[in-house]
Amino acid sequence: GFPRTLGQAEALDRICKLDLVISLNIPFETLKDRLSARWVHPASGRVYNMDFNPPHVQGIDDLTGEPLVQREDDKPEAVAARLRKYKDAAKPVIELYKSRGILHSFSGTETNKIWPYVYTLLSSKIPPILSDEEN
Repeated sequence: GFPRTLGQAEALDRICKLDLVISLNIPFETLKDRLSARWVHPASGRVYNMDFNPPHVQGIDDLTGEPLVQREDDKPEAVAARLRKYKDAAKPVIELYKSRGILHSFSGTETNKIWPYVYTLLSSKIPPILSDEEN
């Protein structure tokens, strides 16, 4: 997400005025498991997830047949450290937007269960775009 730090939030304030901020509260273990299951094809940047978007053959890119790699920062120990660091840095950002009354938080572990609530919020805040025939 962005902004990740208070400095980034302050820089963002200088260029635009936010009226809505979404925070997704996902359990630590869920995030760690998802990020740790990510593998990439270095040449193309294609991303696979061994849990919900695996390659046809384990460890092999579907299109080229070349080996997939796991980035160093996607290994479980690195992911855990990244998540702890993010939580510490993001806390003041969350508090800032909460104090402004523009923070909307959603909790869960599955995108398809959280998304309808996020969509409803966004739909209530953003007017629909009408086609020329509808105008």
